[in-house]
Amino acid sequence: MSSDTLIVGISGVSSCGKTTLARLLRDVFPQSCILHEDDFYWPDSQIPMKNGMQDWDCFEAIDSSKLSSCLHYIKRNGSPPRDLESKEDLNSVGECDVDPQVIKTCASRISAHSSTPTTVFIDGFLLYSQQLKNVRDLLDVKLFLRTNYQTTKARREARSGYVTLEGFWKDPPGYVDQIVWPNYVKDHSFLFENGNVESSYNLDACEEHGIIPVPDSLQQSMAATLEWACSTILEVARSRPS
Repeated sequence: MSSDTLIVGISGVSSCGKTTLARLLRDVFPQSCILHEDDFYWPDSQIPMKNGMQDWDCFEAIDSSKLSSCLHYIKRNGSPPRDLESKEDLNSVGECDVDPQVIKTCASRISAHSSTPTTVFIDGFLLYSQQLKNVRDLLDVKLFLRTNYQTTKARREARSGYVTLEGFWKDPPGYVDQIVWPNYVKDHSFLFENGNVESSYNLDACEEHGIIPVPDSLQQSMAATLEWACSTILEVARSRPS
């Protein structure tokens, strides 16, 4: 097992900034790479149906065994399998308004710490769900981002679509209301007070599962979120046995 490799999960509702943050962190951390949960979808023809449309936002759409095997491979070898090809990197992400100086400052902070390990970032909308517990337990750091319903809907519906294993997917009308948001609530309500995903975090539940939510005061700023993520990851890296 490669004990010096740190696997960092970045999860949250669709369009909350997961991939943007992952790409920023890859630019900041030396010897790092990104793994995308979306690269573990089943072929298009095997995606389940719900409400008369394909449901790309559920557990059954993900090849969880392949994802788990990949993380075990990283634990043993320190990097993803060489034959893993990313379709997600062909998809666009939201605009990034982080000042390049902030990125440079974060990179300098990371480089100044000799204890910084090889780091693999994995982003995905379902990483912390109870159904993916076998995956969740393989993550050394679990960062959680959030947005409210209105922001999720606006950002998701502004996207042009997604490259898939067998073609291209564009959300049909009503997809956020009938698929994305209800699935997010079902899979993540256990992390929030009274099961309300737009309420406060259930900090006891987050602590129990090792999930570290971005403070709400930072969520509207990707620059502040990046700085917070860097500090959080460094803290975990320092606390690991040498």
